Formats: sequence, C-alpha cells, structure tokens
Amino acid sequence: MNTVFDRPHALCDVVLHYCPGCTHGIIHRLVAECLDELGIEGKAIGIASVGCSVLTYNYFNCDMIQAAHGRAPAVATGAKRADPSNIVFTYQGDGDLAAIGTAETVHAAARGENITVIFVNNAIYGMTGGQMAPTSLPGQITQTSPYGRDTKTVGYPVKVCEMLSQVDGATYLERVAVNDVKNVKNAKRAIKKAFQNQIDGKGFSLVEVLSTCPTNWGLTPDKALKWLEDNMMPYYPLGVYKDKYAEEAK
Repeated sequence: MNTVFDRPHALCDVVLHYCPGCTHGIIHRLVAECLDELGIEGKAIGIASVGCSVLTYNYFNCDMIQAAHGRAPAVATGAKRADPSNIVFTYQGDGDLAAIGTAETVHAAARGENITVIFVNNAIYGMTGGQMAPTSLPGQITQTSPYGRDTKTVGYPVKVCEMLSQVDGATYLERVAVNDVKNVKNAKRAIKKAFQNQIDGKGFSLVEVLSTCPTNWGLTPDKALKWLEDNMMPYYPLGVYKDKYAEEAK
C-alpha cells in the first residue's frame, strides 16, 4: 500500500510537548514540509525563541540555536551574515517578538536582513501562565486583565504586519491562520514563499500566523478555533501586507 501522508523528514520523530489543541504543532509541520520541498534542510538554521516555542530546537532536523528572550532576529542576523549560504529562520511567539523583541524585529526589517521570520500570534502569553500580551485584543480577559484589556490604560494591541509594512527594508509580510484546511494550505504557501525569498536573496520576510491557546483562553480545542475565527481574524485581517517584488513588477 502506498503511503499518502507521512511525517516530513525535517520534523523530528518525537512527541510534541504542546497542550492539546495548540496549533504550534501544525505550524511546525508546515515549516518542516517547506524545508523538505525546497531541499534546504541541510543548510537551514533555526533560531528558537523564548516562550512556548522555547523547545523548538527539539523538533527540527536542522541546526538550531537558542536565542535569549526577544533576540532571535539579532542572532539570525549573525548566523546569516557569517555564512550567507545558510537559510536562517526564526520561530517566535507574540510575547517574544512583539514585546521584548520589538526592536530586534523592526531593525532587522529596516536593514533588510535576508532572513525568514515565523511569527506565531495567539494573543496571550502562553508559557508563563496566560498574562496579557502586546497582541491581546481589546476587552480580552487574561490573568493580568481579569476585567478585559482596557485600551484607555494599557493601550491598543500591536499589529506587527501593519507596522512593518511601513519599514522600507521589509520585503514580504503576510498574515495567515491555521484554523481550517483552507487557511492551513494558504499558511504553507506563505511560509514557502518566505523561504524562497531568502533563497533568492530578496531580503526580510515575515509570516504572521494566527494561532490558538486553548489552555490559557480557557476553551476546548474546537471552541478555541472558533474564537480565533470570530475574534482574532476580524481584528487581525488575513492577507499580504507587503510584497515588494510583486509590487515592483506591476
């Protein structure tokens, strides 16, 4: 009997530590499939962030580096500049990339570093217990906003793709989701394009993936997917926010 679905070679044959219903596992698979299909596993270097994805280095069959909290783009810059033939990607959550790592993200984009950033946005701090994150929605209840995020006192969520779209050095920015089959397929297309851009030397690419956190949202996995669709997607619209080379070709 022919095998029609199997584990990507770039994804290690180990049990994931993520909570039931967490979509990090889906995103990991998509990244691994892209590494396989582009034939870049042997020269890929992943930069693991701090947060729920801190153990990313256990899951990919490529070289991995653990960065300090928020510093993944800076570490990726060093790995890429040390040997430009490396295919370097970061894998970061919103608490890492959009909070303590905001400066590294913005300036890596401003410099046009030829790296690929996978940004997982689940609108909450996951690993540390469900505190309000820079991406938590207005009115969202978290451990540190028990009455809902009050924009009058703590401000509004950071919209990373929209913000970086104004940075001249950014090449490709797209926001996707992994809440259903159609969006999962589209997410893979975006991630693959981000890697292809790096292979082609086109510069800084970031794919923002709207993800779930059933545990800290206090929802079952199926209801978490629905919450993402009903609440996150309207506030964080999916789509391409910048595609420099496509725009130039028009």
